[in-house]
Amino acid sequence: MRLRNIPGSREVIAENKWCIQEPEQQKGHWHEAFGNDHPIYIEIGMGKGQFLTTLAKQNPNINYVGIEKYSSVLLRGLQKMEEEPLENVRFIRMDAETICDVFDKDEVSKIYLNFSDPWPKDRHAKRRLTSRQFFARYDKILKKDGVVEFKTDNVDLFDFSLEEIKEANWNLDAFTRDLHHDSAMNEGNVMTEYEERFSSMGNPIHKLIASR
Repeated sequence: MRLRNIPGSREVIAENKWCIQEPEQQKGHWHEAFGNDHPIYIEIGMGKGQFLTTLAKQNPNINYVGIEKYSSVLLRGLQKMEEEPLENVRFIRMDAETICDVFDKDEVSKIYLNFSDPWPKDRHAKRRLTSRQFFARYDKILKKDGVVEFKTDNVDLFDFSLEEIKEANWNLDAFTRDLHHDSAMNEGNVMTEYEERFSSMGNPIHKLIASR
C-alpha cells in the first residue's frame, strides 16, 4: 500500500494536536502558536519527519514547521511525535503553492527543501520547489537575511535549480555536487530518509544554499 493512500489518515491528522488545522489563521502569529519568539524554520515536503525532528532535538531554541502535501506521509511524522513529543515542532498538511497565505512577511528565518519532487516534464517546471515562481514566494516570507537550503540526488533538478537562482535574482552562497565528501558543507549535516537510502546506493548528494 502506498503511504499516501492509507485509509483514515486525514481523520487522524484532524484530531492531532501537533498538526495546525487552519494554518491561514496563524499568518503573522506563528510565535503565538509556539508561545515564544524563537526563529521559525520550515521544511517544505517533510516526508516522514526524520530530518525536521532531528533538528528540533538539536536546537530547542528554534521553532520548526513541517509542511507535507500527502496526509498519509504526514501521518508517519505525527506518529513519531506521539512517541517522542517536541514542543518546538508543528506540522501542516497543505500544498506549498499557498505558502504565502500561511506565513507573513519576514516571518520565516530559513527554508529547507529536501529531495523534492523533480516534476520532470518541462510543462511542470513551475511546480518545482526551486523554480523562480517558488523563489518569488520565498522572497515574501523570508527575513532579509534568511536562506534556502536544498538537497537532492537528482542531477537534472539540481542543474535546473542553479539556473533558476540566477533567473530569480537570488545569490548562490554555496553549492556542492557531492555533499558527503565536502567537509565544509557536510559539517553538521542531518540526513533525511531519502538521503540515507540514496547515499547507501552510491548516489552523490547535491546541496545548495541561496539568499537574496
